[in-house]
Amino acid sequence: MLEYTTNIQYLAWVGYAACLMAVIRFLPLSSLVKDKKIQHLVFGSAASVFFLWIFQTGIYPGLQVHFLWLTALMLVLGFRWAVISSFLALLGITVVGEESWRMFGVNGLLGVLAPLSLSYLIYSFVFHKLSRHVFVYIFLCAFLPGALMMAVKMYLLGGYFYLDGQYDWHTIQDNYLVLIWLLLFPEGMLNGMTMTLMIIYKPQWAYTFYEKFYIHKK
Repeated sequence: MLEYTTNIQYLAWVGYAACLMAVIRFLPLSSLVKDKKIQHLVFGSAASVFFLWIFQTGIYPGLQVHFLWLTALMLVLGFRWAVISSFLALLGITVVGEESWRMFGVNGLLGVLAPLSLSYLIYSFVFHKLSRHVFVYIFLCAFLPGALMMAVKMYLLGGYFYLDGQYDWHTIQDNYLVLIWLLLFPEGMLNGMTMTLMIIYKPQWAYTFYEKFYIHKK
């Protein structure tokens, strides 16, 4: 694996920083200081994701796998706060040495922002185009997108490692992408069960779950 920072990694750093600045620009940051509920959700979610991402495994550096929980994170916090919370988690695992600083931008763009954005697009499509039913929310907004985001993230990172010349496609396919099928269902279950328990016991914590649409329908 390459030990120096490549042009793609530099560009990813710039791209990730630009995306963070764009998101922060439209966030009510004052509420993060004044609203204890937002504080607890954002920082608590960041801590949860941090500990989840620490438990990763792999044969080659960079080709590690771990659960994401990003779809549920987006459904709980909304897209913009989920970007901030996941940034804190990514920063944490990078600081403790589980990820390299060279890969910070790549991980941020391909491993975090891409899954969050696609999860939000799927949620928006389902909310506006399909029947607003609790089971539709759980399966089409949480379970299926959660599983899909695992595949999306791994294919994006696999493509990056190949294009950047860090591994040949045979190594990526046999030691990384082959694991997708083992992770799809558990990742989907993790996100689906999270949102199921959330809307049963703490629906007020789920930013994207509206009781007046899903439960109290006239």
